[in-house]
Amino acid sequence: MKKIISLSLLFFLCLSLVSCKKSKPVVCIDVEEYGKIYVELDPNEAPKTVENFLNLVNKKFYDGLTFHRIISGFMIQGGDPNSDGTGGSKKKVKGEFSQNGVENNIKHTRGTISMARSTDYNSASSQFFIMHQTNDSLDGQYAAFGHVTKGMKVVDEIAEMAEPTDNNGTIDKEDQPVIKSIRVVKS
Repeated sequence: MKKIISLSLLFFLCLSLVSCKKSKPVVCIDVEEYGKIYVELDPNEAPKTVENFLNLVNKKFYDGLTFHRIISGFMIQGGDPNSDGTGGSKKKVKGEFSQNGVENNIKHTRGTISMARSTDYNSASSQFFIMHQTNDSLDGQYAAFGHVTKGMKVVDEIAEMAEPTDNNGTIDKEDQPVIKSIRVVKS
């Protein structure tokens, strides 16, 4: 009888641990003249980052902003209301990555979405980047929080068509791809 009770308790404990995993919401980034990028977010690895990003999405913060920094073979970066890498939202988020004392197992592989930040580990707010190609030197230094599930051709086209004005990927304002909207398509 004790064995049955112990096994039952173990079974229910396992079930409760599995159910503690949060569902992975999906957002659609609609880029004018390019198309849609679908990204699955991972609140199990970066809960504060995902929460902040979704709050901004739900407030339509990103609508009309641009991808202002683009480096083919590296990444495309957007989410800055100033369109020059200096802006952000009012709220800052703790950097969820190992060099900041937070475990995050998402690697910066092709299609990973991650938060941009200054040299201050806890300075991320609204700017994000999507990896055009894998760059493992970013692992543990930036808060990766999801992966593109559909639309990498859009990322490729944005990255490959960009004409940066410098080695930092700066794009002239009139040439910056516009984020028409970002919407939650699966919560």
